[in-house]
Amino acid sequence: MFLIAEIGQAHEGSLGLALSYVEALAETGVDAVKFQVHIAEAESSEHETFRVKFSEQDKTRFDYWKRMEFSLEQWKLLKQRCDKKGVEFLASPFSNAAVDLLEEVGVNRYKVGSGEVSNFLLLEKIAKTGKPVILSSGMSSLEELDKTTEFLKKRKVEFSILQCTTAYPTRPEDYGLNVIKQLKDRYLVPVGYSDHSARLETCIAATALGAEILEFHAVFDRRSFGPDATSSLEIAEIKNLVQAVKSIETSLLNPVDKSDNSRFSELKNIFEKSLAINKDLPAGHKLTFEDLEAKKPKGYGIEASHFEEVLGKVLKRDKKQWEFLKEEDVV
Repeated sequence: MFLIAEIGQAHEGSLGLALSYVEALAETGVDAVKFQVHIAEAESSEHETFRVKFSEQDKTRFDYWKRMEFSLEQWKLLKQRCDKKGVEFLASPFSNAAVDLLEEVGVNRYKVGSGEVSNFLLLEKIAKTGKPVILSSGMSSLEELDKTTEFLKKRKVEFSILQCTTAYPTRPEDYGLNVIKQLKDRYLVPVGYSDHSARLETCIAATALGAEILEFHAVFDRRSFGPDATSSLEIAEIKNLVQAVKSIETSLLNPVDKSDNSRFSELKNIFEKSLAINKDLPAGHKLTFEDLEAKKPKGYGIEASHFEEVLGKVLKRDKKQWEFLKEEDVV
């Protein structure tokens, strides 16, 4: 399982806050910390509208992207901090210029956001780096994904796909957990889940359904300022999620053979029961269902599972209430 905590724009353009996120997320046990690399002039224009109108300090969406930018040296510092903390520095580029920047920073792979899956210009740029790609499929139909995967295969790009719903926050009826298996069967590549639900159970369910990669947004507090805050998990939640996912992964890697219960032999002797008499009964009494009780432990009388075999049999000797019923007691 590869666990990605996305900071995205939660840093609000502050290098100090971005570094704080790296520090906090490294302690949760995630494998990678992901950023988004926005270079306003290369990516946007004055005509771009706000996805969510949340910002009173940015007159245009272009201004917002401008405020989210870091310099090359700042990105290198963030990469260094990730390296120091033992988490992979991962990023989504949103322009060819951003790919150039990330090549200078140094990345192991590229994450392609949902809105860029059909941006073949960007995919060509990434393909030329020879590095693996993780695709989010949030806004793509299967037909569109077919074209993109074919594009990458022709260029011999190693890739994986994330089921994703581009809705913030995502409602349960829109999770699309069923798509995980569809993507696995259709493309025969590693498949994961990119979450915007701000709920722990979503990624836990995705893990149980076979997701090999999980991505989720991170925020110090969901009441924070920013477009993704309400769709994010808080730090303590992420720590709990990591522990839960690792437990489920361990379970999936260790299938139980239900046909073999030999390891429970000792416990079965403790928990299972033997037949007993529930009232004083004289010799010669013909046993009925109403005469019987089952008492712990197993092995002190006829097994409770064999009660039908003693019905109608006759007691050979007097039996006291609550005594175990043995084979030699009946005829």
